[in-house]
Amino acid sequence: MNVIFLSKREGKARQLDLARPLTLTLIASVVVGFLGSAFALGLQLGRGNHERVVLSDTVRFGTLLADQKKQIADLKQQLQLRVDAMAMRLGEVNAHVIRLDALGKRLTEMADIDSREFNFDRDPPSGGPEGEGTSAQIPDLSSMLAQLEQRVDLRESQLSALENLILARELRQEIHPEGRPVAKGFISSYFGERADPFDGTEAFHKGVDFAGSAGSNVTAVAAGVVTWAGERLGYGKLIEINHGDGFVTRYAHNERTLVSVGQTVKRGEPVALMGSTGRSTGPHVHFEVLRNGRQVDPLSFVGR
Repeated sequence: MNVIFLSKREGKARQLDLARPLTLTLIASVVVGFLGSAFALGLQLGRGNHERVVLSDTVRFGTLLADQKKQIADLKQQLQLRVDAMAMRLGEVNAHVIRLDALGKRLTEMADIDSREFNFDRDPPSGGPEGEGTSAQIPDLSSMLAQLEQRVDLRESQLSALENLILARELRQEIHPEGRPVAKGFISSYFGERADPFDGTEAFHKGVDFAGSAGSNVTAVAAGVVTWAGERLGYGKLIEINHGDGFVTRYAHNERTLVSVGQTVKRGEPVALMGSTGRSTGPHVHFEVLRNGRQVDPLSFVGR
């Protein structure tokens, strides 16, 4: 294959034989040189782009790290604030428990209860077999809160039991007959053997008579439920109150009843007005105390 070159200056034609080895070598050298130059140029351009990308990524990662450090610092500050608030609250609750302990101890002393049963100075003895192992924890606010919650639960149960005991004692005291059924007056007849005021024969008097002014209040000597309010042979107008625990009281010869059957009354509440109804010689209240269905001497409850 031949390539012909025309020269304008000389007006001659020159012929290049591509089949000659020298020509092929020259062309190959030119091509290789061109390709090498192109590769070197591309490599240089690629290296520059890579360095710019690496620099850009480095700047971006540095910014992200700075932002994360700021977020971590903010979280640590918020966490510290919460820990401080929790510690303050823990101190307040602990002070409250101390006050509860003091209150429980004072109530125990006031109620005259065995201090060994309701000892608010220390936790009650406890024990048991060793349970399953758990991972150890460094003493911190969580463990302190858990211990405090346990103390609060214990004090709550102790105070609840103490409250129930005191309420039961107060209820027993409220329903136990005690005191006089009249504010003013004197005992005109005692419990036991006496001469009957109508025929003079010896008879057993089953109550105590309190003489006084007609129309004055007759009051309940204990809390209870009215089981009778009306006329009964010999008693006149009668009030009967059941106090529970086997106790019943009766108030007889009243001028007028002030309560009705089924009504709940308190100690000292007026239940009738003094009169002289029934088998009576004058204004008074015949007062009886029954224990398990039998009359007992009321003076052991009202005092002589």
